[in-house]
Amino acid sequence: MIPELLSALPLTLGIMFVAMIVGFFLALIATVFRVRRIPVISQFVDLYVSYARSVPVVLQLFVAFYGLPLVAEQFGFSDFVTANIAAMIGLSLYHGGYLSEVMRPAFLAVENGQHDAADSMGYSFRQKMLRIVGPQAVHYALPGYGNAIIYLIHNVALVMYIGAADVMATAHLIMERDYNQYQFGTYLVLAVLYSLLCGVAWLIIRFFEQRHAKYSSKTAARVKFTSV
Repeated sequence: MIPELLSALPLTLGIMFVAMIVGFFLALIATVFRVRRIPVISQFVDLYVSYARSVPVVLQLFVAFYGLPLVAEQFGFSDFVTANIAAMIGLSLYHGGYLSEVMRPAFLAVENGQHDAADSMGYSFRQKMLRIVGPQAVHYALPGYGNAIIYLIHNVALVMYIGAADVMATAHLIMERDYNQYQFGTYLVLAVLYSLLCGVAWLIIRFFEQRHAKYSSKTAARVKFTSV
């Protein structure tokens, strides 16, 4: 059983990492528009974030699986959207919208004095984000980001409902082949596997939390001293 499940692990990890990376950049873009409040665009982004947070993830996957081929058909790519592609896109949109609600409060949690100090030093918005505000916002965002990654790992198991042959779908095929004789053992192996994935993610996020706690405090102290 275990070798068969592990054979589907690369696809599960692939969907997870694509959604993690694409969702991160979507969240970053959405956060910038939501913070700067650009007319029309910011309202559209708010609608996207509301959709990602309000609609159940499995329903978002169905929308991606059945809706994307209709859009692709208009451009002559009707066969391009497979179950795996739809899973990646659906989870990326979900993760980006959810993660935006982690990044935006983290940005707003940085003291206004830090913004004023960076402005008084003549920093552009990009320089201010990269050198002053960004590192401190990362410290505030990391705990929520860790939770978002764990939720994403959990929700990858839902891609089986649109036909993606991930670990969960493979487990169900194994149980059907064996006439459901080993359901408890199969689900127990899956529980251990997902626990290991979440544990690794937690350890990585914990490492960055401890590292950024020191870095952000040094950055804040340097900006306060320079502004004085």
